[in-house]
Amino acid sequence: MKITGGEVYGVDRLFSKRDIYVKDGLIAEGCDDGEVLDASGCYVVPGFVDIHFHGAMGADVCDGTLEAYERIGKYELQNGITAMCPATLTLPVDELCKVLSLGAEYAMSDHPDGADLVGFNMEGPFISREKKGAQNEAYIMECDPAIVDRFVDSSKGLVKIIGLAPEVNPGFREYIQAVKGKIKVSLAHTGSDYETAAGAIEAGASHVVHLFNAMTGLNHRSPGVVGAAANYDSVTCEMILDGVHIHPGAARAAYKMMGRERIILISDSAQGTGMVDGDYTLGGLDVVKEGKFCRLKSDGTIAGSVSNLYDVFRTAVLEMNIPIEDVLDSCTINPARCIGVDDRYGSIETGKKADLLIIDKQTLKLSKIVKNGAKI
Repeated sequence: MKITGGEVYGVDRLFSKRDIYVKDGLIAEGCDDGEVLDASGCYVVPGFVDIHFHGAMGADVCDGTLEAYERIGKYELQNGITAMCPATLTLPVDELCKVLSLGAEYAMSDHPDGADLVGFNMEGPFISREKKGAQNEAYIMECDPAIVDRFVDSSKGLVKIIGLAPEVNPGFREYIQAVKGKIKVSLAHTGSDYETAAGAIEAGASHVVHLFNAMTGLNHRSPGVVGAAANYDSVTCEMILDGVHIHPGAARAAYKMMGRERIILISDSAQGTGMVDGDYTLGGLDVVKEGKFCRLKSDGTIAGSVSNLYDVFRTAVLEMNIPIEDVLDSCTINPARCIGVDDRYGSIETGKKADLLIIDKQTLKLSKIVKNGAKI
């Protein structure tokens, strides 16, 4: 296949008018099979990689069924997410192991009409009750390297990130030292002060789950988790730019504080994504979707989002005025690099997977999707 006429987003962060060749599902130097895909008037960008979302189309990965994975995978691909690293909620350990095992089964089978499952991002169960958000506190527990081993084994090595609230885990330094060679430790749903968060980062934590949300914010006398994340270049930070979770000014400030290389945009989408307004569940908790909002029925707490990552991309560029190049990196190469799959995903380079999006230059609406070198 030859994709021609479009402006291609390159690893130099520039758009250039050039042809892309695809052979055997990979980006190639050339191809003579005669198939041509016209991308005139469009940008050609890498497929998106969402490393933190829960579900869509009435399904949640924590449903613990292959049908849920299949339904979610189809929806993600149809919306430009070609690789997915879903997030699990705080559930009983045995239940989480089942969810991870089924995810590994899905990942190892062929799904030409669905996104590739390339990892798992586990929010719980080692989090704070104070900052639990829409997590079920009945299953919150202290961090334990032996349980991490169970998660990694159940997922066949697909668990990439596991959350931690260090302030409620007295042995967090020893825990991080024990597990950091197996998974990334993230600061997640945590009420840590600056000093505790910095201590966890110095011990080896290297990621922050949905920056600003369910954590201590930045105050000039109490910099909190946000301040610690900003001060350590080793830390990558997720943000949910759905128009609900974060003010546009805070989003732009984060890009300036952290630098574009460290920001990863996520959807945090829940099962109501792609569905009509109404009642749904999140990790066994009742939620209600109303427009762009998803809230716990019990107390109104924001409970995930109902936007997919492509929605987030358009919101960030068109409504928050963040440069398109920064947003694209935050939806492609940054998440791919964070979970260690940037050898296959995240950029348009020879030898990488031919997972591509063709986007209208004027509206930024999704025009065409190429997955494994085939038009979807």
